Amino acid sequence: MRSIWNGAISFGLVSIPIKLVNATESHSISFRQIHVSDGGRVRYRKVCELDGEEVPSAEIGKGYEEADGSIVPITDEDLAQLPLATAKTIEIMSFVPAEEIDPLQMDAAYYLAANGATAAKPYTLLREALKRSRKVAIAKYALRGRERLGMLRVVDDVIAMHGLLWPDEIRAPEGVAPEVTVSVRDAELDLADALMATLGEVEMTSLHDDYREAVEALIVAKSGGAFEPTEAVVEPSGGQVIDLMAALEKSVRAAKASRGEAGAAGGAEAQAQVTPIRRKTGAGTSTGTAAPKAVGGKKSTAASAKKAAASAATKKKATTAGKSAAGKSTSGAAATKSTAKGTAKGTAKSTARTTAAAKKTGAAAAKKAATPRKRTSA
Repeated sequence: MRSIWNGAISFGLVSIPIKLVNATESHSISFRQIHVSDGGRVRYRKVCELDGEEVPSAEIGKGYEEADGSIVPITDEDLAQLPLATAKTIEIMSFVPAEEIDPLQMDAAYYLAANGATAAKPYTLLREALKRSRKVAIAKYALRGRERLGMLRVVDDVIAMHGLLWPDEIRAPEGVAPEVTVSVRDAELDLADALMATLGEVEMTSLHDDYREAVEALIVAKSGGAFEPTEAVVEPSGGQVIDLMAALEKSVRAAKASRGEAGAAGGAEAQAQVTPIRRKTGAGTSTGTAAPKAVGGKKSTAASAKKAAASAATKKKATTAGKSAAGKSTSGAAATKSTAKGTAKGTAKSTARTTAAAKKTGAAAAKKAATPRKRTSA
């Protein structure tokens, strides 16, 4: 790879000669401007305002325009002579944890290649020190006419440098967040967490630019004369307020189905519907239809378990009732036996009393018959 800058890394008293190599490249498709009526290319020509002549790139330099319109010429030699330590040096200032770097500051990325055999040892030393500390280096460097901020980290066995925007170049997000107060329910957060877990991780190397591929196919088709334009299908929005819970549930099922998980799709009847949310009118009634509850495999299992539990409870209740009835029957029999015994005993006592009374009456009658009767005289 071609280097775009030569210099050194200043690491305390250690100096590491390096070459700067672009770590990224653009694959975007660029278009030329053309004259629509005849297809002729429209070019931008660099013309001098004083003589009206076109100027070649070799004769074009830099200049700073003053407030009154006058131009101050600035050459590359002028910039090279600036009293800056970063003119040809990547000066490391500190080492910090990587999480302290705001991703908003990330800019272009470069690889730092050791420049020569003598740079191999100090280059490897810095690379291994970054690995072991699990930190990144914050540095200053000058490139393309301005001083920049950079972050050095290890990628495989190479030191990479990310250009960073200066802190004052990051705009504050004022007026960007929603101005209305919105409450989010725990159930909605749970479904969002489930969707995040279902989507899982992605292999970054598998991602590609679908739009660029479609444009390339379009160019090939038009250049071959086989292009047939088709009207894009635009789904009508309808202005509905979606049922967020239903949308989340449907997203979770769709994600599971795309990953081939068993039981992801519960049939057409189990699909959640996106419906308007009920809104109260002035009379206190509600408009719109409620989203039907999704019936899936989990609810069927829960219903079966509930039915089995109810059956077991009924059986237990019947067993308990039977035992209670048996106990009551035994107690009744015992009470009947006791009553019969008491009745028999009472009858025997009564009969004995009657017999004794009869004997006493008979004895008195016999005694009276044996006694002679006195006669009275006239």
